[in-house]
Amino acid sequence: MAETPFFSQRPKVELPYLGSPRSENGNNPRKLDIDGDRVRNGLAQLVLTLVKLLHELLERQAIRRMDSGSLTEEEIERLGLTLMQQAEELDRLRDVFDLKDEDLNLNLGPLGRLL
Repeated sequence: MAETPFFSQRPKVELPYLGSPRSENGNNPRKLDIDGDRVRNGLAQLVLTLVKLLHELLERQAIRRMDSGSLTEEEIERLGLTLMQQAEELDRLRDVFDLKDEDLNLNLGPLGRLL
């Protein structure tokens, strides 16, 4: 029996008709009330989480390369200094946006925590 592609197995979803975009009093019921500060902080949290993830991946790769002996002493020194400066900048930006370290750790549900 031939396998059916995953996307063709998904059920079709029909969206309800929402009617006119304007209500009787002239307001737009679809208009979102967005708090600019909340959006800015949420975006900063997402970006800093991704940057922290990349930083940790770089640290792990650096440790693997050091353990394998593929780096010179000078390269190890430069790499360590760069990673230290990167970590300090992450801490500084986290403070600017009033975020705690645990704020940069997303919960991925059944997969667990990101970092």
